[in-house]
Amino acid sequence: MGTLIRWERALERWQDALLAKLLRSEPVELLDALRRECDNHAVVCSHSRVVVPNAYEVELDVGVYKELTRRGGRAGHADRAGQALTDALVRHGEENHYEWAGPLTVRVTPAAGLPNGRYHVASRVMPHVRVDEFP
Repeated sequence: MGTLIRWERALERWQDALLAKLLRSEPVELLDALRRECDNHAVVCSHSRVVVPNAYEVELDVGVYKELTRRGGRAGHADRAGQALTDALVRHGEENHYEWAGPLTVRVTPAAGLPNGRYHVASRVMPHVRVDEFP
C-alpha cells in the first residue's frame, strides 16, 4: 500500500508542476480555491451521501489566459489545464466521499477585471455537461 501512496504523491507533485508551468501562478492557491468552492457548496443528503456541484469554471486574468493559450492554441493548453484541475478535483471528491451532481468538468476561460487580478472560481449543478456545451 505504501507504493500506491508514493505514486499518488508523485502524481500530485507532477500535476502541481504542470499547473505552475501552464498557469504561471501558484497552483496550490488555485487548487485550494477550487476545493473550497466544492466544499462550500456540498449538500448533505444523508449520513452517507454528500452531493457537490459538477460544473466548475475557472476564470483567469486575460494576460494569464493569453500566455496559457499562446503556446498551443485555445484547445491546447487551456484544455490540458482544465483536465489537470478536473483530475485534482476528482481526487478531492474521492477523499471526502463526495457524489458529483452529474459528469464533472472544469472549464478554464479568460476574464477581465478579476477581484484578485488572477483568477475566479465558480460552480453550479449541470446535468450531462460537456466542456464544449458550457453556456
